[in-house]
Amino acid sequence: MQHEKSENSCAISITPLFVSSDIYKQTGFQGLHPLAISRIGAVEQFCRHLGWLAPNNYAATRPAPKQTLYRFHDTGFVDAIEQADKSGKVSAEVRERYNFGTMENPLFKGLFNRAATTIAGSIRAAEHALQGGIAFHPAGGTHHGRPDRASGFCYFNDPVFAILTLLDGGLKRIAYIDIDAHHGDGVEAAFADRPDVLSFSIHEEKRWPHSGTQIGCNAYNKCNAPVPRGLHDSEFDYLIDKTLMALLDKFNPEALVIVCGADALAGDPLSAMNLSNQALWRAVKKLSQHYNKAVVLGGGGYNPWTTVRCWAGLWGVLTDRPMPESLPPKLTQTLQGFSSDLVDEDDVLEEWLIQLHDTPRPVQPIRPEIKQIATQLLAG
Repeated sequence: MQHEKSENSCAISITPLFVSSDIYKQTGFQGLHPLAISRIGAVEQFCRHLGWLAPNNYAATRPAPKQTLYRFHDTGFVDAIEQADKSGKVSAEVRERYNFGTMENPLFKGLFNRAATTIAGSIRAAEHALQGGIAFHPAGGTHHGRPDRASGFCYFNDPVFAILTLLDGGLKRIAYIDIDAHHGDGVEAAFADRPDVLSFSIHEEKRWPHSGTQIGCNAYNKCNAPVPRGLHDSEFDYLIDKTLMALLDKFNPEALVIVCGADALAGDPLSAMNLSNQALWRAVKKLSQHYNKAVVLGGGGYNPWTTVRCWAGLWGVLTDRPMPESLPPKLTQTLQGFSSDLVDEDDVLEEWLIQLHDTPRPVQPIRPEIKQIATQLLAG
């Protein structure tokens, strides 16, 4: 896995780019679905209100054409989603074959365009990275999508398209880094036999989709770190500093694609990890500074208070903005108006309503099992 050093880390970077679309101003998922919450539209609202977005660092995208989607996804699957969206119904046969129109991956109005826009956004982000810049696409990170079926709230797989775009641009080694609480199974599978794409996933063990269970790296540079419940900031920093940076130094990627799922944060209802948003910010900032051709995507995140604050703050970190000590009243009101059937009102912390940053966590001991994970990763 050793390669000659590239000039990527020495390249002159251009203005970071925030990639989004008006389509995200409305919530796509409805009812009791875990994603029927304010997320991407609110992230953009926060960044605009804080003065962090301008014409020179914002790109709006439209849905990717079907011919683009066909490159990775089966034509029948793509066409079935489009037709179901038009008709407003999914037959039992289509539901069984393609795994959408279910409680997990429901059909909702505008599904096709929303999912296709996510693909276009990650392609646009990768095009920016090819020029030597960092692009943030918070609506991206649909890392469970498979060529022929929906999975884990993901219909199409936008990180795959980001990686393909970077490869199309002539880059020879891409690192895919997934710090979502759930294993990035769809992306890993897409490049399973491609040693030129390193994938590294830190995810909670014994958690859906129950893959990535083998600690370490295989011959094709696919590395997994399934961690025990309660992973805290000190342990996360340890894994980033002691293992990921060492693996990247050896692999020497020319660009990164990072899925920064907010479901790894304390308070998320679909994981038992215990990170602060500052831990995620530190990791992404360190990675993007070291390898400044980078695509940063969103991912999971099912607590609207922690997710929106994390991703809005991440954009501030990526653009070197001073973090406000407290939020303007309008943004506090927005946070106060959030709701989630998965988060009890009594569990909403005061800091989630008044500031972007989580309270810094004290240094804690590293558990032996975390040190063992690091040892096994480096032994590969």
